[in-house]
Amino acid sequence: MKIKLVVTALALLGSLSMNAQTSVKIGWTNVDFILQSLPDFKDIQTKLTTERSQYEKLFNEKLAEGQKLAEDYQKNVATMSDVIRKDKEKVLQNKNQELQELQQNSQTALQAKEQELLMPVMDKIQNAITEVAKESGYTYVLNSDAGMGTTMVLLVAPDNDNITNLVLKKLGVTPPPATTEKK
Repeated sequence: MKIKLVVTALALLGSLSMNAQTSVKIGWTNVDFILQSLPDFKDIQTKLTTERSQYEKLFNEKLAEGQKLAEDYQKNVATMSDVIRKDKEKVLQNKNQELQELQQNSQTALQAKEQELLMPVMDKIQNAITEVAKESGYTYVLNSDAGMGTTMVLLVAPDNDNITNLVLKKLGVTPPPATTEKK
C-alpha cells in the first residue's frame, strides 16, 4: 500500500513538473471530519446502532438457549445412554455452529448496511469537493485524514489551501468557528 502511494505521489510530482507551464493549485480537505459534521452521519450512526442492538439481542437469546442446553447436558451426562448423550452433543455442536454463523452473518450484514447508508453521503461529499475545487481553481484536492488504514501522503499543507469549510458550506452545514479537525 505504501509503495502504491509513493509511486502515485512521484507520478503526481512528475506530472506537475512536466506541466510547469500550467498553473497548479493543490488544496486539501479532511473527508472524515466533513462526514462526521453532517447530520446524515448522525442518522446513519443511529440506524447502525439500532440494527447492531437487534443482532446482539438475538445473539444473546440464542446464547442463553445454548447455555441452558449445555447446563442440562452437564447435569445429566452421567445418567444418559450413549445414544442420548451423542444426540445431545450433536445438538450442542449445532447450537455452537448456529451462534458462530449468526455472529458472522450479522457482522457481514452490518458492514453491508453501513456501506449502503454511507455511499450516498460519500457521493454527496465527493460532488461538493469537486464543485468547490472547480469554483476555487484547484487542480488537485488531497484528503488529509489517514483513516481506514491508509498512509498519509501529505507532508506540508498550508491552512489557506484547506477547503474543508468551503465543502461544509456547499453541503449546507455551518462550519465550526474554529475548525478542530486535524490534518
